[in-house]
Amino acid sequence: MGKNSAIEWTDHTFNPWWGCMKISPACANCYAATSAARWRPDVQLWGPGSIRQVASDRAWNEPLRWNRAAEKAGVRARVFCASMADVFEDLPELEESRYRLARLIASTRSLDWLLLTKRPENVMRLATEGRLINSAGRLDGNVWLGTTVEDQQRADERIPALMEVPARVRFLSCEPLLGPIDLERWLYAQDHAPPRCLDWIIAGGESGPGARPMHPDWARSLRDQAVAAGVSFHFKQWGAWAPVEALATLDEVRPLARDERWLNDTGGHGFHGEAVWRMRCVGKGAAGRELDGRTWDEFPRVRP
Repeated sequence: MGKNSAIEWTDHTFNPWWGCMKISPACANCYAATSAARWRPDVQLWGPGSIRQVASDRAWNEPLRWNRAAEKAGVRARVFCASMADVFEDLPELEESRYRLARLIASTRSLDWLLLTKRPENVMRLATEGRLINSAGRLDGNVWLGTTVEDQQRADERIPALMEVPARVRFLSCEPLLGPIDLERWLYAQDHAPPRCLDWIIAGGESGPGARPMHPDWARSLRDQAVAAGVSFHFKQWGAWAPVEALATLDEVRPLARDERWLNDTGGHGFHGEAVWRMRCVGKGAAGRELDGRTWDEFPRVRP
């Protein structure tokens, strides 16, 4: 739970409950699972047989305070829900909490709720059951719906399901970015009304123990695709690994230091293939957030 969240693309974080299951490569080094094990070692919140721990009433009241502050300031605030769970995990014990979340979202109209899921195929059914779908058959207008897309396979699997949900804003979190992604078929409006396209792309590398490096060209490609399509782009971080230099020929190979690794455009670690980069593990803070000399902090232009 956090006001003034450290996550660059939101103002606050709210966790209606804690706990989840790992279901894709992005989950391998899940920071939420690591944090939960550290903060609540007495409760199993991840994996088979785990439980979901619902937040206290005090925590549920926090967004009401944020909403009053936003109303007073006359500025909308963004709430990331949930950093320690997946709102659309299909478990019977979460039904009442999802309904409670819908009531909270409906009562905080000065907040934009960012619901990020790795299970977009569940959204329409669970959102309807949980009353997150309004009388017009859409997600409430202050809900932004996103899905995690770490590589092309997850893009092909998840984005079509995301596009089936009538939402005011649709976004992708390409973090940790684990491979190149082509988004062309989803970036441009089709012959539909309203347009079925993406509104926002977040990209970033992995941090923390066991972090995997992100090839610079993967991030650049997402930026270039977004710019060409007029879609907002947000570069969150390099993560633990930062690019040292581009290497064009084998003649330029030098011995790697202990904290360095070759990375080619397919994600392989050997010095072969195209666009090989020397990556160095320097930590999230030292790696920074600049991509080609500038920060990218764009946010979606919200449709009426």
